[in-house]
Amino acid sequence: MNLQILTASLPVLLHGFMITLLLALASGVGGTLLGLLAALLRTFGPWGTSVAARIYVELFRGSPALITLMLIYFGVSYFGYAIDLFAAGVIGLSIYEGASIAEVFRAGIEAVPKGQWEASQILGLSRLQTFFSVILPQTGKIVLPPLVGQYIGLIKNTSIVSMIGMGELMHQGQAIVDRIGRPAGIYAMVAVIYFAVCYPLSRWVRRHDSRRSVLS
Repeated sequence: MNLQILTASLPVLLHGFMITLLLALASGVGGTLLGLLAALLRTFGPWGTSVAARIYVELFRGSPALITLMLIYFGVSYFGYAIDLFAAGVIGLSIYEGASIAEVFRAGIEAVPKGQWEASQILGLSRLQTFFSVILPQTGKIVLPPLVGQYIGLIKNTSIVSMIGMGELMHQGQAIVDRIGRPAGIYAMVAVIYFAVCYPLSRWVRRHDSRRSVLS
């Protein structure tokens, strides 16, 4: 492939990648907060909220991310409202990722020894104080590697936002291919950019898991 074409395409792809990172960051924050809330409702909530949280988790874990995104983007338009492409992407990905993150948090909460709750009650801490001061910090250490794994998947899942026309990395790559051709070279560049971010994170997760296995 002509090196000049690669050089000219790189700034456009990097601009799209910056949008990808912003989208992944915003969706990661939204999905984490939503997942933590769903995990709390499933674990500690009254019967009605627990069932609602479980339905949410099972529904979105069992459906494609693209369906969630399309429902958000076209569903809002159906009711006569306009929604920004970036906002639609963040909301759709947050809802979808939140369902999987909820299960990560739930497993982490249940992995904390029950004796921690009993010791906190003896010390006079309320249930709420116990959770935020004692349980949640320990849960954070347990769930960090699988959470990073979810965030890696989220970075790759941002590519589906190209289906609604948002100019992230995949969409920019497709636009270049439509304009000048050379799909093999352009998509190879797109893959390399994704790999450059996701691979180091994957290595960190594997090293962290190996270290935990040795310590245990």
